[in-house]
Amino acid sequence: MAMIANLIPLNPTHLDAAIVDLDGTMVNTLGDFAEALNRMLADLQLPAIAPQAIENMVGKGSEHLIRSVLAHVGAADVDAAYDQAWTRYEHHYLQLNGQFADVYPGVLEGLQALRARGLRLACLTNKPLSFARPLLEQKGLAPLFEQVFGGDSFERKKPDPLPLLKTCEALGTSPARTLMLGDSSNDAQAARAAGCPVVLVSYGYNHGQPVRQVDADGFVDALTELA
Repeated sequence: MAMIANLIPLNPTHLDAAIVDLDGTMVNTLGDFAEALNRMLADLQLPAIAPQAIENMVGKGSEHLIRSVLAHVGAADVDAAYDQAWTRYEHHYLQLNGQFADVYPGVLEGLQALRARGLRLACLTNKPLSFARPLLEQKGLAPLFEQVFGGDSFERKKPDPLPLLKTCEALGTSPARTLMLGDSSNDAQAARAAGCPVVLVSYGYNHGQPVRQVDADGFVDALTELA
């Protein structure tokens, strides 16, 4: 039995699976976001945005991200600009996906250790599935996951519990025996509502707020601590 950040005991016999978030949990994608968004803004003849500002907007899906960025740079009519902005953002993101992103230290080893302990793994992100799958492939993480779901896979996104419940259903596991691994209040709120235990990483985005203030069962500085 291992302690997670001196807060909770993690007993592998009490878990059958883990659901893992992507952006800010497995991969630092802030560089991808900044590059794609600034290319989008240039296409729309709008001013650029700093990566530090983008970090606070990540985690609630691409629609929220784009609308937040348009508002931040002073677009005259966010609703009117959105469709063209999404088209240009999708174009650029698909072209550069993963080129400005890095896997966090300990992620591969941590996930391999969970697999070695017999846990089944699923990736659940608010990122569009067409962005998530290629990124996991490029970073060598795809083979670790039985299931991959994006923000457009279900009717609602995290922090709604529906995506977690659907992912548990796809894995054939009960929420109480399925650990949620994430980096933000979105992941924690969804897990609490779904009845999943939740552990958050300390290095992610969390909308610019201190992650250790979030209601979670524990915190880790690297996924290797789970092993």
